Amino acid sequence: MIIQMINALKVKNMTASPNATPLLAKEVALLALLATLWGASYTFIRIGVETIPPITFIAARTLIAGGVLLAIIKMRGLSLPKNPAIWKRFFVQACINSVIPFTLIAWAEQSVNAGLATILNSTTPIFVFLLTVLITRHEVVTPRKLFGTLAGVMGISLIIGMEAFEGVGNELLAQVAIVAATFSYAVAAIFGRSFKGLNPMIPAAGSMICGAIILIPVSLIVDHPWTITPSSDSILALIGLSVFSTALAFTIYFRLIHTVGSISTASQAYLRVPIGVGIGVIFLGETLASTAWLGLIFVVMGVAAMTFPSRRKIAPAAG
Repeated sequence: MIIQMINALKVKNMTASPNATPLLAKEVALLALLATLWGASYTFIRIGVETIPPITFIAARTLIAGGVLLAIIKMRGLSLPKNPAIWKRFFVQACINSVIPFTLIAWAEQSVNAGLATILNSTTPIFVFLLTVLITRHEVVTPRKLFGTLAGVMGISLIIGMEAFEGVGNELLAQVAIVAATFSYAVAAIFGRSFKGLNPMIPAAGSMICGAIILIPVSLIVDHPWTITPSSDSILALIGLSVFSTALAFTIYFRLIHTVGSISTASQAYLRVPIGVGIGVIFLGETLASTAWLGLIFVVMGVAAMTFPSRRKIAPAAG
């Protein structure tokens, strides 16, 4: 079905531009890669917070990711902007796309069932869709995208297993924290459009650096990190999360916001579930829910409906 989706995208856009076909295929591949990187983040976080307090863990995540991105930017001969107005936007993006949601999810994953946490955190496209319809109206909203939004949620529920909903109501505060983080991600997906024209690495690095500036003092006051003795597994999880699921992932994320739009970019929240489950089956010997394959069909249908381009062609990304 993925191949059929890509072929459909090609046919739809061949009349728009001779360069549209390879560009669309590339964006679909990047969407799948982003879903994989963020799908792995749940495991990294689960392992990391076993011996590193959530605030310190996320402070280190943003610091390492920002440092990696800054080094790559320098190696490529690029530079961060000096305009104070842009840095104000970086701080806003840092708060709504890393500081608040990262910390809430890391705290919540200490007690919330992994399956339920995944379902709750996959509702970002719903919030993006509603915010677009009711407030921003920054891109075309169609019945097809509404179908995609609902089909994706249904698919995720079937993949994880409907029994995951049995935990709803337990650890209610932690579950509300995950939903709040998800809403924050939705706002960030829309706000991220304000960085159009910048190389995707620039807002990724700027927002991570701002996140570190905000979180490190809080970590020093709350957690006293010099008293922590993290395990080697937690340290490795922190490095993997910072380099791959943060630095690389956010570079892809800012590109996709400008090439396929915020609603379509948010659809990776659906894709990362079957990808994460598949990783568990292959490498950890986990078993699938009996409804998983039906759920996968719903997810593919939902993502296809949400990413299928409108009549205008996809804009090329900076860099």
